[in-house]
Amino acid sequence: MAPLLEIKNATKIYGGGFFHAKNVTVALQDFDLTIDDRPATITTIAGESGSGKTTLANLVLGFTKITSGQIIYKGVDVGAMDKAQLMDYRREVQAVFQDPYAVYNPFYRVKHIFDMVLKNFKLARTKEEGRALVEAALNVVGMRGEEVLEKYPHQLSGGQRQRMMVARAYLLKPKLIVADEPVSMVDASLRAMILDIMLRLRDEHNISFLYITHDLSTAYQIGDQIYMLYQGAVAEAGNTTRVIENPKHPYVQLLIDSIPVPDPDVKWGGEEVLTLDDEQMRVSTTSGCRFYGRCPYRMDRCLEQAPPLYDLGNNHLAACYLYDMAAEQEPSHVAA
Repeated sequence: MAPLLEIKNATKIYGGGFFHAKNVTVALQDFDLTIDDRPATITTIAGESGSGKTTLANLVLGFTKITSGQIIYKGVDVGAMDKAQLMDYRREVQAVFQDPYAVYNPFYRVKHIFDMVLKNFKLARTKEEGRALVEAALNVVGMRGEEVLEKYPHQLSGGQRQRMMVARAYLLKPKLIVADEPVSMVDASLRAMILDIMLRLRDEHNISFLYITHDLSTAYQIGDQIYMLYQGAVAEAGNTTRVIENPKHPYVQLLIDSIPVPDPDVKWGGEEVLTLDDEQMRVSTTSGCRFYGRCPYRMDRCLEQAPPLYDLGNNHLAACYLYDMAAEQEPSHVAA
């Protein structure tokens, strides 16, 4: 059986062209990922702002055109799909975004977002059948139609709006939900509720997630696999617990070390090395390691060519020449 989603050597470059040949930013470079059809998984794409997380989400959702590489869904290249295949893809690959307010039209009652889905994808033959489908979707996220459907967006809390967007996605019975920072704008109690909904959708309904976040604590809570991005390239990847508890790449080590510990005797963070602007390393796909300017272990070869992903065992990968001799096999890519 073909994997649910395969991303092969995905690269996205912004800028360039005849008049602006030098104004280039490599937003994402040579990204590989595989999500199996079963069992459903939560694959986390993590990194700081500007690391390429949302670029990847936009590529998968078809909002941005890929520069090179492939995105393959159930064995078919998304870029080569016909109209009917694209309609199926858009139904089975849904999105939940960061801002739960921006996706609503303030002039419509919130039931409008469900009505549009029912109409566009022809999910129900009658109004009663459609209402039953909406009610079932709302129940999955702990809501009732009579309490929310007739209200306007401003009458709902941020947590209610976000749960309704999860319900809207679930209404289509998707195979994959791309969740771009879905809990960053809600408070702690609602964050836990939404994360629990994601886990239940994975375990009870076989819905996989591509979870985009900068929050390693939530990634640690729910993620199966994790890809740590830095300046558009994968720094480290593997099992979420293993990567966060035992980071191997110097960037990920510094990132984990920067998380404050509730102990006044424990030093917070370490000294940061900075001699080269990160963005200087992002203007070409042939530049060296983008972490060179901040890396305490940098070597001359790091500027010559970006390091490949070395398999350190148990499918734990790190893109660092420190592991050139330690790698047990040739550089490879992680599979979710």
